[in-house]
Amino acid sequence: MSLAIYVANSSPLIVFERVRQLNLLPSLMKRLFVPSAVRDEVFGVCALPDWLTEKSLTQPVAAKIASARLGAGEREAIALALEMQATELVMDDLAARRLAQSLGLSIIGSLGLLLRAKDAGLIPAVRPLMLAMQSDEFHIAENLFEGILKAAGESN
Repeated sequence: MSLAIYVANSSPLIVFERVRQLNLLPSLMKRLFVPSAVRDEVFGVCALPDWLTEKSLTQPVAAKIASARLGAGEREAIALALEMQATELVMDDLAARRLAQSLGLSIIGSLGLLLRAKDAGLIPAVRPLMLAMQSDEFHIAENLFEGILKAAGESN
């Protein structure tokens, strides 16, 4: 049985750090890989947590990915997920998610990770964390917010 491979873009790392829940990620994914651009965007020269591994691309970014109007971290995360045949790509940006899915990648975002954390008993509720994310300028569409609450068993 092979281990699951997870690759992340910057935004889930940033949003979980801002709501002081970065510690949930290693409980959900034993090892998380990030490309160099993501490492630079999120951690700069600071040391990475031991559950996070920087992995350089071994091939140039494919033309379809390189030409997309995405940030460097998003482009490199998609390319790395393809190279590593990742189990899931952890990413929030809608345009980047659409491109990644069109390339056959399985995607999970920050809200999906919150649901997993609740299902695993790591957090008691998703609502307070989603509200904290929103207060820190993380956009959650109303219908998505309600859908996540319903999936978490927290809807009114």
